[in-house]
Amino acid sequence: MLSERKELNEYPPLAEPRTVRLRFCKRGALQYISHLDLQRTFARILARAELPLWYTQGFNPHPKIVFGLPLPVGSESVCELVDIRIERDMPCGEILERLHAATTPELDFTECYVPERKFADIASAEYKIHIDAAVPSDEIACAIKTVLTTSPLKMMKRSKSGEKEVDIIPFIKSADAVPDGTGYTLNVLLSAGSTDNLNPEYVVSALRQRLLLLRSGEEYSVMRLRVCLENGEEFR
Repeated sequence: MLSERKELNEYPPLAEPRTVRLRFCKRGALQYISHLDLQRTFARILARAELPLWYTQGFNPHPKIVFGLPLPVGSESVCELVDIRIERDMPCGEILERLHAATTPELDFTECYVPERKFADIASAEYKIHIDAAVPSDEIACAIKTVLTTSPLKMMKRSKSGEKEVDIIPFIKSADAVPDGTGYTLNVLLSAGSTDNLNPEYVVSALRQRLLLLRSGEEYSVMRLRVCLENGEEFR
């Protein structure tokens, strides 16, 4: 209860604002909100949580909120990252407790810590893609892997300069596919970051075009599992 919380002035002020990193899940219906909507949502969540946020100076003060890697609309995630800055010495456990009380299970905060790396170090992201199929087979699973590992695999890719046809294989660092009871489970490691970035929807579109999957109304889901450094180590 808010009435049971310690007042913010009971936490000692910091000599310098501290950056803390929050890890959170974005699941369920929240996969359909845009990154801009997520930013607006966060501003409200942080206000409800009554955290000792540091605000920018000037005519329009606002809290410092920096997201690690925007999540494509239609994708779920268990590894989203955001940095905030606080001006009082509130423990991470207390921050998480306040956030849990201010949001829903679909937007669940799982970690809070002081970061050691910058978001610019992110080089790739791992996704699990599940494609529904009535009668999955080893042959189709093998064909999926072949499509995603054989160059060229040309797709029309959007960029800041417009659309152009590119070979997306260099953006697919690894790919595997296995049949399961309800379809195919794909694990793909895709380039991600400020320069090279591949939306997992391009993988789905490539399979739709090359193997005629998802042409009969089958459903699919996308889950981001982790973000990684250049050497494949998980980014924190």
